Amino acid sequence: MAGILLEGENVSQEERAAHARKLAAEKRQASLKRAKELKALVGARKLGKALQFPGTALSDQIVEPGPFSIELKAGDHLRIIDLEGQQAVDFLVYDAGNEENRYNAANTMKLNRSIYLGAGFKLYSDLGEVLMTIVEDTVGRHDTLGGCCSKEVNYQRYGIKDTANCRDNFITALAEHGMHARDIPANINFFMYVPVRPDGSTEITEGLSEPGDYVDLRAEKDVLVAISNCPQLYNPCSGWNPTPVRIIQWRPKERG
Repeated sequence: MAGILLEGENVSQEERAAHARKLAAEKRQASLKRAKELKALVGARKLGKALQFPGTALSDQIVEPGPFSIELKAGDHLRIIDLEGQQAVDFLVYDAGNEENRYNAANTMKLNRSIYLGAGFKLYSDLGEVLMTIVEDTVGRHDTLGGCCSKEVNYQRYGIKDTANCRDNFITALAEHGMHARDIPANINFFMYVPVRPDGSTEITEGLSEPGDYVDLRAEKDVLVAISNCPQLYNPCSGWNPTPVRIIQWRPKERG
């Protein structure tokens, strides 16, 4: 994200906004070119693999940038497919039997001993319970630090008011289940890359995922999942060009 922010005490919000819009438009064109080339090179092969799973699909949806929620029974899987590459998917999970027992970022980092998530990692709750397990992952590194974008923070960073954002998407998704803004904890960002340098500094950079990459999560108990397919235009978290993802809920075949 280096260069996208125009910083300084003497910089007006209007100057910051003009700078952000100009650079984001330039970055978007380069990102579109990259995505087209990668999709032609690896997209069909990766998507073919992503659509293979040993069970029965319970739902299969294309999710545009915006809010989404789904309830899963224990043992069900949720597969999230990045169709175009570099598309951040903000993710929260709650115990369906006790929504106050929700995904806890600090517990997840402590108990997995990593700030990045990948295959084999478990998503822990406030009470230290395992809500879901990442059983497959074709990327290998997903963010736990960056949180969700909001229109308020976007305005501070880019000088642009009332941007589409993940916090509002989460509020919309959770409202369908009788929940509120206060029910939003720190979230996972699948497919988003937030490297941490040796000096501790960090920033959002271009994602590592390619068209057709996916993560597959197994519910370890009945859960509610809330997602914001990120609509961010002014940093690289969604490749400067927010795109749809494909979300498949599936159930493994029973062993006879």
